[in-house]
Amino acid sequence: MSYSTQMDAAKQGIITPQMQTVAAKEKMDPQRLCELVAAGQVVIPANKNHRNLDAEGVGTGLRTKINVNLGVSKDCCDLDLELAKALKAIELKAEAIMDLSCFGKTQTFRRRLLDASTAMIGTVPMYDAVGLLDKDLKDITVDEFFKVVETHAQDGVDFMTIHCGMNLATAERVKRNKRLTNIVSRGGSLLFAWMEMNQQENPFYQYYDRLLDICVEYDVTLSLGDACRPGSIHDATDAAQVEELITLGELTKRAWARNVQVMIEGPGHMAINEIAGNMMMQKRLCHGAPFYVLGPLVTDVAPGYDHITSAIGGAIAAANGADFLCYVTPAEHLRLPDLDDMKEGIIASRIAAHAADIAKGIPGARDWDNAMSTARAAVDFPKMIELSIDPEKAQRYRDSSKPEHEDTCTMCGKMCPMKNMKKILSGEDVCID
Repeated sequence: MSYSTQMDAAKQGIITPQMQTVAAKEKMDPQRLCELVAAGQVVIPANKNHRNLDAEGVGTGLRTKINVNLGVSKDCCDLDLELAKALKAIELKAEAIMDLSCFGKTQTFRRRLLDASTAMIGTVPMYDAVGLLDKDLKDITVDEFFKVVETHAQDGVDFMTIHCGMNLATAERVKRNKRLTNIVSRGGSLLFAWMEMNQQENPFYQYYDRLLDICVEYDVTLSLGDACRPGSIHDATDAAQVEELITLGELTKRAWARNVQVMIEGPGHMAINEIAGNMMMQKRLCHGAPFYVLGPLVTDVAPGYDHITSAIGGAIAAANGADFLCYVTPAEHLRLPDLDDMKEGIIASRIAAHAADIAKGIPGARDWDNAMSTARAAVDFPKMIELSIDPEKAQRYRDSSKPEHEDTCTMCGKMCPMKNMKKILSGEDVCID
């Protein structure tokens, strides 16, 4: 039997090799996974041209996944450094990498990244349009926009963020409802500017079927971008954000009718008390499609620490239904992240994702924590370090402050409750001097 996309296969009841891979990783019955892909509640981004992909699933009943952003810009254009970041991200167990390159030899880097990466790769073709075409934004034609999208698809990109929901009606809503931070989506702002300068509809909205044709040909998963995501807690859950979300829900159904897989992107910056409601609203308006969130950052006043503000929001969002977390680094809002920033962002996002998986009851999620607790009760420091989400940092901290006795640490010493409870419950005396 033949099929064009993972969703097409699933609707026919065909369990693809990628579904088999994901089912094994998730400890899920392959037939159940197939049903979720057919219903649009799970996506398996897997471009036909990404030959070395180790497939992952995103959506209902699966582990919360994380994405790492990287890529070259005009101010920081070191292809080797960005590739090193990508390899480090894969080593740190990130499931996805988004190449946000917007300057220089973008296709050269994208192809190197796809050749090297077993993780799924995403891009935002709008970022690449100006650099690849080497012309002013205003002068880019509709055909040229689609040429860039098809180039990314041909290269093997597994999912693309495209801001199809930013139409003329939503643009007017933005102008009529004043925001503190306007449009903070880079791709969304570029499309908004192109629409304003040319007085034309968003080509990805107007010619959406043309976009779907490309997605079907290469099995590209659409990550429907939220151009109106809030860039401050003040702007969260406003008219523009909600109107765009309604449009994204409509576009989701049109994509599914063509067997194109869809994720929905979400906020952004958002106060803690609004997160759960936003997750429920997204799932309802977008018919249960997987939800991909940037953060959300729960406060705007912590530059240098936004990996923490993001992890707080990400854990709450994922516990309430978000499926995919875009990492945020300490460098957010300040500069391009370096390798250390990237690691901090990845670990913070992985903590948030795992915490949410415990709350969601994902099979096996608590087992890791129970193993750590068992090692702590046994005062087994080597095992604790082995089980750490970041063993390298845990070992460094342990080595930096050596206790008198190896089965304690320098905080408690002989007063270690774990050690003393272990002794007393074994019938031994406890001696503290």
